[in-house]
Amino acid sequence: MSRFTEAVTDGPPTGAVADRPPGWRELALPVLVLAPTLVALPFGEAAMAAAVAAPVAVLIALHSLAVHRTAGPALAGALMVTVVAAGTAATLGEPPHYVAGVALLAGGGAAVAWATGRSRRRTRAYRSALVAYRAGTSAVPRFAALAERDRLAAELHDVAAHRLTGIVVSAGAALRLADRERTAEALRHAIDAGRQAVHELDRLTGLGERAAVATLADIDALAAEQGADYRRTVDAAPGSSTEAAYRVVREALTNAARYAHGAAVRVRVEGADKCGGTERSKRSERSERSERSERSERSERSERSDGPDRSTSGSGLTVTITDDGGTVAASGLGTGHGLAGLRTVVDAAGGTLWSGPEGSGWTVRARLPSAASPVARRWPRWRGPTALDWALVVLAIALSLGASLLSADVPDSFRGLLPAVPTVLLSGLHAVPLGWRSRLPGRALAAVLLALVLWLACDLAGWTQPPVSDIFLVYWWVELTLAYSAGAYLPGRRSRLAPLAVASVGGLVLAGGSGITGNRAAAWAVLTGMLALPAFAVWSLGRFTARRRDRLRAADTRRRELLDRNADAAVRDQRRRIAAGLRRTAQRHARAVVAAAEAGQLESVRDEARAGLTALRELLTELRGRDSGDTPPPTVAGIAALATRYGTAVRYTGSRRPAPAVVEVAAYRTAATLMAPGVTLTVRSLDNGVELSGPAPADPGVLRRLRAMADATGGTLSTTGRGAVRVWLPEVFPSRSG
Repeated sequence: MSRFTEAVTDGPPTGAVADRPPGWRELALPVLVLAPTLVALPFGEAAMAAAVAAPVAVLIALHSLAVHRTAGPALAGALMVTVVAAGTAATLGEPPHYVAGVALLAGGGAAVAWATGRSRRRTRAYRSALVAYRAGTSAVPRFAALAERDRLAAELHDVAAHRLTGIVVSAGAALRLADRERTAEALRHAIDAGRQAVHELDRLTGLGERAAVATLADIDALAAEQGADYRRTVDAAPGSSTEAAYRVVREALTNAARYAHGAAVRVRVEGADKCGGTERSKRSERSERSERSERSERSERSERSDGPDRSTSGSGLTVTITDDGGTVAASGLGTGHGLAGLRTVVDAAGGTLWSGPEGSGWTVRARLPSAASPVARRWPRWRGPTALDWALVVLAIALSLGASLLSADVPDSFRGLLPAVPTVLLSGLHAVPLGWRSRLPGRALAAVLLALVLWLACDLAGWTQPPVSDIFLVYWWVELTLAYSAGAYLPGRRSRLAPLAVASVGGLVLAGGSGITGNRAAAWAVLTGMLALPAFAVWSLGRFTARRRDRLRAADTRRRELLDRNADAAVRDQRRRIAAGLRRTAQRHARAVVAAAEAGQLESVRDEARAGLTALRELLTELRGRDSGDTPPPTVAGIAALATRYGTAVRYTGSRRPAPAVVEVAAYRTAATLMAPGVTLTVRSLDNGVELSGPAPADPGVLRRLRAMADATGGTLSTTGRGAVRVWLPEVFPSRSG
């Protein structure tokens, strides 16, 4: 497993959170500070008075723990601090309201320390990913060209090789039989197939555009053209599945023509539940192994073998092609890359492929998914980027209620359950909107100001104690925080009223207090003006943050556009080089096939078609033999290049689109850690992130490493009962426009 890890850890700094688990020194600080402090707490106020910095030390320890450990252990530390603080107060004989106040204040401070540590952890992961991304994206154009090379090579094998193989087989059969009717039929077939090959090669040597996606009707026509025993029992399937099914049928029919000439061929396109079952596949797997050991001389046909059945049950599309066995039409017709490329196609469609001997013949079976419903993954909110928002909610409640409960003169409203209800509810209404400050800052601010007005009305009715004017100055930071959020996350014109609204409502609350005498309207005007200064200051800071974020996004967009242009240029250059090679070889032979067929020279038709196949095989071997020794770029697209290098199959699902750098790099590193020869990884692109799944690593240390990488980006890791692991890497606020 180390070779996969080494491939992706050269670029980033060694101290990056996402690169390695924390060392003992990083964990020692929070443990050494937190443990003695918790031990000292129960010994009373005298012991704590000797260490006036103990609360600060505890918060620093919690912050450090959240930076260097995953969310669960860090949260456990925060809860422990809260419990110990409350337990200490209870042990010292403090009244219940005092114990509750201590618990609230300790919990609020611990929540903020935990959340800020989580934020720092994500920031470190982001910076590490950004360094790796910028260092690795220089390889994007080169690997984009290699991907285009592989695509064109697959099309050459599937299209031109298929046509030329059919020409060689039919011409060879007609020449052996020396029958005039068979000769005329072979010449007609050579003209039609040769012209189609010329057209397809012209398309590839032109702009390199992709062929249209094959449909079920195209499979019908292909089976009829080859004279196969054909049956289809499904009426619809997604485009990716029909395209893959078409290519499976075409490759299997081509192989049957090469290696089982004269055999009856059956093609079935059915629902997944119509397949013969997994048990038959297992028997076929055992038969395949026996066949390989006993008949090693059939090396040319062994190109068709593709390993054990890994199909799964469920709805979808099943394609089965079976022949009864036959003779090899001619030697040297295979390219050696047919089923390897076919597996890539089937994997990319989300399906599975199996091939091997059954009875006296050969079977190729592919299972492809039906149209899947869109998948959405929920953000892990409590440990994700909104954790700080909800920690502020806890802090706001702790300061408003906790400070009152710790007061020597506890208000009457807290000396019973019913009298305390209005104050508790109003405190909650004032604090909870902080949880929306990043996603819905305008609505959150409106809700907080409305809660203040409601609290003032309850004061005037005599329902609450202490009055909101006394509490307001203690946690006015809630309104200031939302004024900042309005400036940072709302468009400029919509956010300009935020500081004025904060100052106006704050002035109204203070002017309604019992300490104000005289003209309250004048007092409201003066107080509003005083509060407007800090409100506009924090709003301006939010606007500055928003503009800086927009500049960074614009710079990132420009870098991506430049990278895309360079990649497109590299792809076009790759197409030109392949087109030049085709014009010199296969295209010339395909035109010669048509000319010889029109002249009635069947032997020349066969020779030119065989020469075209030889040229194609040499070109494909040359193309696939060129491999860059560089590490692939740390992106979602780069996973495929890394998997090809190390013998891991990767299937992509969902609409692939560029993701933030931290998600791209985290997905690449996760895939590299999961890679092993012979396994299949699934990379699913969703609207709000990327999900990777594959076999769970047997090493617990590797599993912890994966969990730490996912946690550092706000994601999650989960395992299934079938020995699989799923890593969810969410994109932070993908719909936020800033």
